Amino acid sequence: MTKPDFELEQALLERGHIRIAGVDEVGRGPLAGPVVAAAVILNAKDIPEGLNDSKKLTAKRRAALEAEIRASAEFAVAEATVAEIDEINILRASHLAMLRAVEALTPAPDFLLIDGNMIPRGMKIPSQAVVKGDARSVSIAAASILAKNWRDQVMVDLAQQHPGYGWETNAGYPSKQHKEALQNLGVTPHHRRSFKPVHNILYQEQIVSR
Repeated sequence: MTKPDFELEQALLERGHIRIAGVDEVGRGPLAGPVVAAAVILNAKDIPEGLNDSKKLTAKRRAALEAEIRASAEFAVAEATVAEIDEINILRASHLAMLRAVEALTPAPDFLLIDGNMIPRGMKIPSQAVVKGDARSVSIAAASILAKNWRDQVMVDLAQQHPGYGWETNAGYPSKQHKEALQNLGVTPHHRRSFKPVHNILYQEQIVSR
C-alpha cells in the first residue's frame, strides 16, 4: 500500500515556490452537519511521521497526528454551513469551505495542492488538483486529518443537542440508525434539506399535513 509522500511539494519547491499548502475537505456525503475544509503548510524539516488519508487512520492515531500537525505546521480550518449546502449544492459548498480555509492562512500560500479533480471557482492562487491527493501528498493528508477531526467534533457536539440520530458515531452519514431516527424523530435544523432522504421525509410530512 503506497503512502503519501513529499514528492509533489519537493517538485514545487524546486520550481521556486515557498509556501505550498495542501487542501482537503470532509463531509460531502452526510445527511447532516457542515462540510469542513482545511489548508496546511507543512514544515519541510519537521513533517510528522505516519501522515495518511484520514479515512485509513484510527481515531487515536488521527488525534496524535493532529497534535503534531498543529505543533509544527501552519494551518487553517473552515466550514460551509448546512444552509449554504442547500442553497448552492454540496460541491460548491465544499469548494467554498476550501476557499475560506485558504484565505485564513496568513501570509497567503503561493501554491495549492487540492484534493480532487477540480480547482474551486474563484481560487486566485496557482493550484494543482490532485486526484486521491490524500493518498499522494503529505500536505493534503495533513489537511484531511485536521478537517475530519474538526468535523467529527462538531457532530459530537450536535449529537448532545439532538440525541437519537447517532451523530457521535456516524458523523451525520446515512447509517441505518440515522435513517431510522429521521423517520421516527423527524428532521432537525442541522439536516441538509437538499439531500434526497431528508427531502423525501419533508415531502411526506407535507402530504400528511394537507
